[in-house]
Amino acid sequence: MASFSLGRRKVLGYGAIGAAAAVLPSIASASEKILIGYWPIASGLPFYVALEKGYFKEVGLNVEGVKFANPSQVVEAMIAGRIQGSANGTASAALALGEIASPGLFQIVCSNPSNQKFVLDEFLVSIKSTAKSIRDLKGAKIACGPGIQNVTLAKIILEKNGLGDIQPIELPVGQHVAAIAAGQIDAVYTLEPTGTIGRVKGETRILETGVISKYVLGNADAPWFGGSASLVNTLIKARPADVKKYVQAYAKGVDFVRKNPEESRKSLDGFTAIDESIVKEVPLANFVMYNEFKPSDIDFFQKFFDVFTERKIFSKKVDVKSLIYKG
Repeated sequence: MASFSLGRRKVLGYGAIGAAAAVLPSIASASEKILIGYWPIASGLPFYVALEKGYFKEVGLNVEGVKFANPSQVVEAMIAGRIQGSANGTASAALALGEIASPGLFQIVCSNPSNQKFVLDEFLVSIKSTAKSIRDLKGAKIACGPGIQNVTLAKIILEKNGLGDIQPIELPVGQHVAAIAAGQIDAVYTLEPTGTIGRVKGETRILETGVISKYVLGNADAPWFGGSASLVNTLIKARPADVKKYVQAYAKGVDFVRKNPEESRKSLDGFTAIDESIVKEVPLANFVMYNEFKPSDIDFFQKFFDVFTERKIFSKKVDVKSLIYKG
């Protein structure tokens, strides 16, 4: 059985879904507690803030964050009934695959779009690299984060830059900077706060940001809804009043991030690999609550999902609109 610690934020951390299944109680036996899975990247910020500020407690809920090594493990735990939702930053494509495997699994309560302005996705190279563009990485060893969403998107970006013969290597996000510094890889498709950490350490530099909007969606300013916060439908149906309270508290976390970006960044320390000394440097993604989606947002979100259908990653079309929480 995997070991875990409760740290100053009392956030559970598990390295694999098997360990989570062995340790976590089922939804049925933990009806009063809401367990939310998260992948420790910067875009999970509204959830981190809501926990630290006590917003869930304010509305009478006992909410606990469960850390996983990758988004796929979060979704697997949702399917298994071991957690009751995901925080922002959980790969939207991984959630969609969960929906295909288990129809009616979840509803999206918030998503975190990014682009060249609201930075999340990026390509990094060594500080010593002479590359000026992704196209200059011909023959390079290139890595990406774990999971089907990261691998698929990295492949598309490479293809659009004439590097379709390169197979990206899956590495945990926390190892990206170290792998470049050690010369194990030449470049990486990654997510913040990795770029900030590497830059501050003087080991990597950002080659390009907003790569999904530019190369996958075809518009550098398009919102890429790469991660989403969700709740499983079993919880929504069994405890509708508590779900409304949860969404209210989550929205309060989003509002705090929007109005107090500098203060909210402090919550990244401990939930992500970034040290408190450099939290001010981290760029923030945007956040859209379920009731804030514009028609154009839905269109870009759907275009993103359709890419996975076209590439046979999704066995069928996934309708984004049907997955948005109805309130």
